[in-house]
Amino acid sequence: MALRFAARKASSAPAFLTRSAAAARRQASSSSSSSPQFSPKSKSTKKVSDDRLASVIDAVNDRKLPPELRGQRNNVRSETDIINVVEQRVYHAMEEGQFENLPGKGKPLDLDTNPHADPAEDTLYRILNKNGCAPEWVELNKEIRNSIAGWRIALGRAWKCKDGLDDSKWLEASEALKLQLRDLNNKVFRYNLIVPFGRQMFGFKWEREMDRLKEETQIEN
Repeated sequence: MALRFAARKASSAPAFLTRSAAAARRQASSSSSSSPQFSPKSKSTKKVSDDRLASVIDAVNDRKLPPELRGQRNNVRSETDIINVVEQRVYHAMEEGQFENLPGKGKPLDLDTNPHADPAEDTLYRILNKNGCAPEWVELNKEIRNSIAGWRIALGRAWKCKDGLDDSKWLEASEALKLQLRDLNNKVFRYNLIVPFGRQMFGFKWEREMDRLKEETQIEN
C-alpha cells in the first residue's frame, strides 16, 4: 500500500512540473512576441529603404523644375526663382525674333471665345453679350463701385459739417452711413460668392474709410 502511494506521488509530480513549465513557456513566448524587438540589421534595412524613397521623391521633384534649375533644387527658395527663369526665356526668345512670324500677326484678336474659360460658361457669356447683357457679377461690380463712390462723397459732406461744439448732427449722419456701409458689405459678400476665382474684392471698414477721409482732408488743407 505504501509502495503504491509512493509510486502515485512520484508519477504525479512530473506532470505538475510539466504543466507549470509549459505555462511558463507560453507566458514567456507571449511577452516576447508583444514587445517589439529591433535588431541592428532591421534598422539598417529600414534606413536604406527610407533613403531610396527620399531619393526617388527628390528625382521626381527635380524633373518638375526647368532644365536651368535641375540639380540645384535646394537653391530654389520660392516661385520667384522659377518665374525669373521663365522671364529670361521670354526675353531671349524676343531677342532671337521668335515672336516675329507668329500665326495671325497683324490681325485683330478673336475675343469671341476664351480658350481658358469653361466651355459652358463661355457659351453663356457669348449669349449674354449678343443680347446686350452682362453676367450678374459684372453688373454687381458696377453697382458696388458706384455706391461706394457716392457713399464716400456723403461721408465727406457729413465730416465737413461736423461742429466741434455739437456733434449730434455728425453722430446721426455717421450712424446712417454705417448702416449703408453694412449694406454695401453684404453686396460685396454676394459678389465674392459668384465672381470667378481671382476677382474677389475686399470689404469696406468704417475705420479705414475714416483714415482715408482724414488723409484726403489733410492733403487739401
